[in-house]
Amino acid sequence: MLEVTNYHQELAVRIARILDKFFKNNSLYLVRLNKKEMIGTLVETFAKFTPEEMRIIKDDDLTERINSILVLEAVSGTLNELTPEQIAIFDAVVEGK
Repeated sequence: MLEVTNYHQELAVRIARILDKFFKNNSLYLVRLNKKEMIGTLVETFAKFTPEEMRIIKDDDLTERINSILVLEAVSGTLNELTPEQIAIFDAVVEGK
């Protein structure tokens, strides 16, 4: 159990370092995401990899993967916040009208 805790802590530190950069430079993330919750979510996601597998993932690659997840998390639910008129405009744009 101690090994798992240490591994999760190691992941949390590595992920938090990457998130610090994203949250500093992206107002969308600041407005739409809770950094602490995202660290927890990302630790859960990446804890599925073994410590050895995670250690061979370069920071640049991990940063890209995390950014993809952040973008998805930040924009998910956005359509639910639109008014019916805004949804009609969105649909028209998507359909190319």
